Amino acid sequence: MRRATLGLAAAAALGGLAGLAPVAAVAQDRAQESRGAGQPAELATLVADALLIDAEGRLTATGSVEAFYGTARLRAAAITYDPATERLQITGPITLVEGDGATIVLASAADLSTDMTEGLLEGARLVLDRQMQVAAQSIQRTQGRYTRAARVRASSCEVCAANPVPLWEIRATSVVHDEVERQLYFDNAQFRVIGIPVFWLPYLRAPDPTLDRSRGFLAPSIRTTSGLGTGIKLPYFIPIGQSRDLTVTPYVSTNVTRTVELRYRQAFRAGDIEFRGSLSRDDLEPGETRGAFFGTGSFDIGSDFRLNFGIEAVTDDAYISDYGLGDSDRLESFVEVTRTRRNDYVLGRLIHYDSLREGEDNSTLPTLIGDFTWVRRFAPAIIGGEGGLTFQTHSHLRTSDEETDANGDGIVDGRDVARATIAADWRRNWIADNGMILAALTELTADVYEVRQDPAYDDLELRVTPAVGAELRWPFLRPAPAGGGAAWVVEPVVQVAWSPGDSADDEVPNEDSVLVEFDEGNLFSLDRFPGADAHEAGLRANVGFTATRHAPRGASLAFALGRVVRTEDLGQFNSSTGLDGATSDWLLAAQYDGASGLTVTNRALFDDDFDVSRNELRLIWSAERYSVGSSFIWLEPDLAEQRPEATSQLAVDAAWDISADWAAQLETRYDFEADRAARAGLGLQYSTECVTLDLSLSRRFTSSTSVRATTDFDLAVVLNGFGSGNRGSARRACGG
Repeated sequence: MRRATLGLAAAAALGGLAGLAPVAAVAQDRAQESRGAGQPAELATLVADALLIDAEGRLTATGSVEAFYGTARLRAAAITYDPATERLQITGPITLVEGDGATIVLASAADLSTDMTEGLLEGARLVLDRQMQVAAQSIQRTQGRYTRAARVRASSCEVCAANPVPLWEIRATSVVHDEVERQLYFDNAQFRVIGIPVFWLPYLRAPDPTLDRSRGFLAPSIRTTSGLGTGIKLPYFIPIGQSRDLTVTPYVSTNVTRTVELRYRQAFRAGDIEFRGSLSRDDLEPGETRGAFFGTGSFDIGSDFRLNFGIEAVTDDAYISDYGLGDSDRLESFVEVTRTRRNDYVLGRLIHYDSLREGEDNSTLPTLIGDFTWVRRFAPAIIGGEGGLTFQTHSHLRTSDEETDANGDGIVDGRDVARATIAADWRRNWIADNGMILAALTELTADVYEVRQDPAYDDLELRVTPAVGAELRWPFLRPAPAGGGAAWVVEPVVQVAWSPGDSADDEVPNEDSVLVEFDEGNLFSLDRFPGADAHEAGLRANVGFTATRHAPRGASLAFALGRVVRTEDLGQFNSSTGLDGATSDWLLAAQYDGASGLTVTNRALFDDDFDVSRNELRLIWSAERYSVGSSFIWLEPDLAEQRPEATSQLAVDAAWDISADWAAQLETRYDFEADRAARAGLGLQYSTECVTLDLSLSRRFTSSTSVRATTDFDLAVVLNGFGSGNRGSARRACGG
């Protein structure tokens, strides 16, 4: 059967037929008033299976009735319009949707105005943003803005035969929903958990789920630590316009801590800033005012340049660990300007470091550092290949004025260094008919050093370091067989490099190239020192090969094996690096990427007798419901790197989705040499459509980088859909 559609404009054209003209006139007049003079009228539309007009002019629509007015859409079993009262009598079940579905009203019967902005709904339920549900004996709509519900039960938990009692609910005498301000106002509110009354408030205001920013309290959290006891944090959010906000968080605990935390955020057209700080008075440091301040910011300042800054400061070494503010044991404050383009890079920055590590004296550390770097890549017109130019300056300052090594760490306590470097590099490849790749490469570096407060070095030193090399690669490919199988790529590489062995490395202090790592990334490199203070010297050959296997289902296996052979040992490297001696240790690196989510990476250094000096193993296994990440490292002792004992540590980080609403996390780091855990943590989360509960337990053990051991227990409960904006991860099953 064809459905009947009645537009009120068409009804007006029918004139006085059965009294329909007054209906159209009323709708048109009200629409005209709302839009203003001269604006086109917004008319209501009625769609139904059947339309009936009686002798008194009452219009009755039946059968899958739908009414549209502005952004409102109403569905019902039947609608009767009485022109004498200008009201709509509606028979349910009724569904009234406002706008894009953010507000939905369900009811059994209703008496509404013709524009559906005012009226009374019986046996009604209000649904906000498909999260918060307000069930009421009746709901009254006024002014097209306010919805008042009487004798209400509000919750974002799904309620059905399988779950008749919600996890939480608010029962109130009445609640008013302001659609403009997007606020809920409860009178005589009682909060219940699993049907049990927990507390009562005479008045309660909360934002509805559609509002992202509203003044008020955020979800509280409970924190228990071995030092501060059990405490509670209650954040209060204050929006300041559309681009700024302030969060004030008081924190009190049983061990007498009086703490206030502040967070300020602001967004600009070209960037944003965030500042966090806290002040405390507690029993851990009696009589002392303790605190911390952190800040970050990033701005686009034009011409592809970006300004970034960060601030980290604390009053004492233990404050960060005592109050669970992170794992930092060296604080870094900086300001930098960067620009990254396809062929050039610019960086200018100032950095200030503050060490919290036990046994480190900030006056003898290079705490103030200034850097400038400019890198340009280009293609030389005559000789071809790819070239690069680098200009760099670096300086670091110690606040100590001592010209001796009073603390015995091997570095003069007050030594200050400034350096300017100009470097040029070039590489070109030639490919032979048989697939061989021959390359020529060269580098030339010039440094000027100024050294102060260290009598072992000249005040001014000039150093020029050239390096040349040649490289031969011969890649072989075995395609996958036609009947199925894996493809292989094998590439042997020989690289010969030379730089003068009488360079002036000993004439300048080495502070940025002390820690050297030998890995597959620098196996075929002219220089394996990470900084500019030292350069690899002598005639040497870097030999090895790489092999990669690609399986048809996506898994891959890659190997790299190689070593460095020198004509003579110049004693530039420590034994633990694997690069010492005329012949280095073997480097073996392997990586497996499985199609099932398993990734294994291992890197080992060993000599001809298979004695291992360094080994690193990383494993990641990711599946639909769980993931595991772990790493193991073993380093032999090295006094030159201030490591008198071997390092042997295992770290594990795992997550498991136990069910649709339960999840667990685990992290631990175990020190085998000390025979104890360095850190351990356990987390448990329960999340449904209406509540998220986070529970965590962590233990940090005392070490050279932490002042005292701490145990933390944290509990946070968020009512999803109740001003939080969270939607939860799962809905509780209701069954058929």
